[in-house]
Parts: sequence; structure tokens; C-alpha cells
Amino acid sequence: MTFWTDLTGTPFRLEYVDAGGIPTRTLRAGAGEPVVFLHGTSGHLEAFVRNIPAHARHFDCHAIDMLGHGYTAGIDAPYRIPRYVEHLLRYLDAVGIERAHLVGESLGGWVAGRLAADHPDRVARLTLVAPGGTVANPAVMERIRTSTRAAVQSDDVGLTRKRLELLMHDPVKDVSDELVAVRHDIYHRPEFQAGLNNLLCLQEMENRRPDLLTEEQLGRIAAPTLIVWGAENPFGEIPEAKRMNAAIPGSRLEIFAECGHWPQHEHAERFDALNIAFLTGRG
Repeated sequence: MTFWTDLTGTPFRLEYVDAGGIPTRTLRAGAGEPVVFLHGTSGHLEAFVRNIPAHARHFDCHAIDMLGHGYTAGIDAPYRIPRYVEHLLRYLDAVGIERAHLVGESLGGWVAGRLAADHPDRVARLTLVAPGGTVANPAVMERIRTSTRAAVQSDDVGLTRKRLELLMHDPVKDVSDELVAVRHDIYHRPEFQAGLNNLLCLQEMENRRPDLLTEEQLGRIAAPTLIVWGAENPFGEIPEAKRMNAAIPGSRLEIFAECGHWPQHEHAERFDALNIAFLTGRG
């Protein structure tokens, strides 16, 4: 299986959108209400390829490379949460979306949650997949920072594989050679390497703490919210998910067993059924 066989039978297009002067790579498929998929730290839109076919039968899907990630351009400044939010708003404006469902994984969930708190008129429903942004755990931050730097600064493809394997409960099943090859290519783009310090800035306490989602901000999220968490998430424990669930009014928490940090990828069929029912208001 490859990304392209995952997408067999699903009309889609890859293109670049000018989001406020930032060329932004996006995979688009389907029709209906818009859903925007947001990946995690040092990730890219391929994190959602397994999910696009099912969602495209119901929605206008947009999986994007976020600011300075994947093949999207960066800026010469630290990528703090307000900058990610601004970039996402500019993308929505550029493609003519007034209000979207947001599906954010890890860093993407942090950004989606902040946008939902600050711009409730732009968010219909919100799915947070192993979301970050509520704690500053030095050990986790060091693991992300060290593993990413090692993979980016070395030509050893094995280090890229190790970075991806950190995410998965079962890396043999879920870390394909193709996924490794795509991420290795991204990590070794000169533009990506030049922006690495900006990209990793949220793994530094002085940047992370001021940008964390507060209980007050979480309490302002008015969009119906689904939180999906892996029981073996290496970057956050279940109590973190439960605290977020308690802070977001009316939110729902689903915990996937035998799952790490990528529930949407590791358990794609279960995630798709759950999320489609939620976004359509059927479950």
C-alpha cells in the first residue's frame, strides 16, 4: 500500500494556495461542508492520507502543510501559536471558507483549539486528536527536540524512521517506507533546515508556557468538541486528556486502546467512522 493506493477512487488535487503571502501546500478532495486537517510538530499533510477517502464522501476536505512545515513556506521568526493561527485564518480566507470544521492532531490540535477559543465564528465543530498545548513537560519537550534535530541534521534515514516510530504503538504496521521517505525529503529541504529553530521554538519553556491553552481559553470553546486520545500516547498521559475534556464545555473524550500519538493513522477505520458521525451531527 502507498499514499496513492490509499487515495484510489478518490478524486483529489495537490496545489499551493497563497495564504497571505505564504505558499501553502494543500490536498483537497470531496464536496460539502469544509473540513481542515492540521498535523503535528515537524509533520505534514500525509498524516491524514488514510482519512481523506472516507471524509471526502461527506465533506470538502483540506489537509494542509502548516506554517514552515512540509512543503509550505516559513517565516523568519519563531513559529509561536498566534502565528500558526494567523496562517490558518489566512488560508481560510484565501480559499473562501467563512466557517469550517477543524481536525487537529498534536500541534494541529493546539492551533485548532486556540483558533476556536479566539475566533468562535470561524469554527463549526472541533476534533482534537492527541492534542498538545495544555502542559509543558520537560522530558517530552526534550524528546521531541532531540529526535527531530537528529533526524534533520543527519542524512541517516534510520533517524527519520526512529522519529516516526516514536509516534506509533505498532511502528511495524504504521511506519511505512513511503512515510519515512516523504518525511526524510522534507527534513532535508534547505528551507526546512533553515527554519528548524523557529519550528522547534515551542519545545523551549520561554516560548511554550506563554502559549499554553489556559482553562479560561478552553472554557471559551463553543464549538461541539471531540477529543481522541491514544492509551499509549508517548507524548501525553490520559489524565491530560481528561483535564482538557473537563475544561471544554460539553466535550466528548474517546480513548483508543493499543494506540500511540496518531489515532487517525493507527486506527483509521475506527477514527473515520467516529469522526464522520461527529462532524455530521449523527453521533
